[in-house]
Amino acid sequence: MIEIFNNGGPIMYPLLLCSIISLTIIIERTFFWIGIGMQKNQKLLDEVLKLTRQGDWDLVRQKASGSHNYVIRMIISGILHREYSLIKAMESSAADEINRMQRFMGALDTMITVAPLMGILGTVMGIINSFDMLGTSGIENPQAVTAGIAQALITTATGLSISIITVFPYNYFNSRTKRAAGIMEKYATSFEIVYEQILLEKNNHLRSKK
Repeated sequence: MIEIFNNGGPIMYPLLLCSIISLTIIIERTFFWIGIGMQKNQKLLDEVLKLTRQGDWDLVRQKASGSHNYVIRMIISGILHREYSLIKAMESSAADEINRMQRFMGALDTMITVAPLMGILGTVMGIINSFDMLGTSGIENPQAVTAGIAQALITTATGLSISIITVFPYNYFNSRTKRAAGIMEKYATSFEIVYEQILLEKNNHLRSKK
């Protein structure tokens, strides 16, 4: 590996940096999504939704206190701001959660695009050097020229490898984010309907007293 790296020329150093950045982000995002899965707590979410149907807001806050479930955090945000704008509060909270899930995805996308381009650049530079050698030594030493071209192609292979290995976790992380966004939208709509029903029943109760 060290020999291949040295044969690739100076472009191998930025490619090495790209691979380190990609690997670091992939590991960080993997642990992030593992944590999201561990914090799911469907039982607590169902209990919170049951309490919201009863309109017991204080008990909801007590039960959900300290929860790291992104859906529960969104619902709690709506409850805390229900007197002002429940929908906008949940939308803002959902946007914050999605931004947290999409962290570093822009950098990962950049590595997917830049790594192959750097590889091609290294190959072009290597071919230019090979033709310089051809102009210096002529066709009497073709082995030196072909060896130079073979070495130049190392950077393209390296850049493509980095991009291919990175694109699979990148698409997986994006699919998880889209799925989480759909879940938040579903629960936000359900909570909005429940809250409107509570308000309607409350208004009907006040009218019946009059």
